[in-house]
Amino acid sequence: MRIGMADPILNHAARTPGDAHAPSRAPSRRAAYRARLLTFRVDPALDEHAAVYHEDGLLIVGDDGKVVAFGDYASLHVTLDANTPVHAMRDKLITPGFIDTHLHFPQTEMIASPASGLLPWLENWTFPAERTFEDAAHAADVAAFFIDELLACGTTTALVYCSVHRQSAEALFAEAHARDLRMIAGKVLMDRHCPEYLRDTAQSGYDDSRALIERWHGTGRQLYALTPRFAPTSTEAQLEACRTLARAYPDIFIQSHVAENHDEIRWVAELFPERRSYLDVYDHYELLRARAVYGHCIHLDDADRIRMAETQAIAAHCPTSNLFLGSGLFDFDAAARTGMPVTLATDVGGGTSFSMLQTMNEAHKVARMGGHHLSALRMFYLATAGAARALDLDDRIGTLAVGTEADFIVLDPAATPLMARRTARVESLEELLFAFALLGDDRAILATYANGRRVHARGMRQSALAHA
Repeated sequence: MRIGMADPILNHAARTPGDAHAPSRAPSRRAAYRARLLTFRVDPALDEHAAVYHEDGLLIVGDDGKVVAFGDYASLHVTLDANTPVHAMRDKLITPGFIDTHLHFPQTEMIASPASGLLPWLENWTFPAERTFEDAAHAADVAAFFIDELLACGTTTALVYCSVHRQSAEALFAEAHARDLRMIAGKVLMDRHCPEYLRDTAQSGYDDSRALIERWHGTGRQLYALTPRFAPTSTEAQLEACRTLARAYPDIFIQSHVAENHDEIRWVAELFPERRSYLDVYDHYELLRARAVYGHCIHLDDADRIRMAETQAIAAHCPTSNLFLGSGLFDFDAAARTGMPVTLATDVGGGTSFSMLQTMNEAHKVARMGGHHLSALRMFYLATAGAARALDLDDRIGTLAVGTEADFIVLDPAATPLMARRTARVESLEELLFAFALLGDDRAILATYANGRRVHARGMRQSALAHA
């Protein structure tokens, strides 16, 4: 075996004009990584031995980008052949790549826009920004930047809202597929209570969604999410079309918003007076099921939470967005009491950071405001194995288990002078992870790997990596 202190740049081969949607080809991904290693078997809230941690570990990746082995260096290094390079980073921590379960790629350029609340924010900032995505070239440009930003923050899979325009989804999928990333996305459906320039129809939304499903769901690592924006902006006819698509494609994802804001909830009650609750609107149209992810879920009652647990629908907690827009505080104790599945999400651009570490920071504080202690171990679980399990993808991503896709990140405990000083004093794994969560951001991500290939190196954008 060969030992190397630095990880070589793994280049993307240039794509030919006729091969725009094909993943890039690269040199062999066979390699081993010696570092601290962390993954999870189960939820740390349920089992104190949930974490699998190796202080001196070895992660071995095969030619196909899958995990070949994971464990103690002392046991595994003797199994390596002479042609497998070993990248030594003993003071770093390798974890599975982060999974962001709710964010909006057309809102990238309007992040941190001031507003008095959710509905004015949509009207004054979001809708005008999304209008620009009718331009396919603009959509492609933002898609490249958006994915660069995700990778810089250690996010290797995301559940993404595109704009109402079919070409926005095409642009995002094409960019993710070219980089061999696993992404889940969908064209927004919105046929009322929005500007005319962003309005589709029940029929056009159905046709566009079906065409995108047929083109992209299961193409390479891409997956499709049926995406009604939220109940107020879809007519009954459009929600019925969603039901039809959901029945026809039982393995696609579903994503929308629910119970984020009191004004929004009152509006839904006026529009759907026959429904018991906001959540019940989606339930009526058979949009609560496994692989259905609902952003926010702040102002639910226990009947709603129990219904989500029964249907295996997922709550995506978006703390930076909830605080920024003043929407409210997510109730972790109520979620635990009712068994409602929970994940973490940035909700860019209502959320104020692409970083899942910054999202953990705010999630911990939101939980404390509700009297709940959210441990660092559980936050890392929710952003990796927990998200993968909730999304029914834990056989492929979210862990470092043998046979899974080698999506992982290298975290640097000395990324900043303050982090270096703090982490030099840690005495437990929980303390180390807590320092990452409370002090970390994109600077803590030394490198990001997708399917065994390095796709981000700190200080270098993807465009630089491609030509290094």
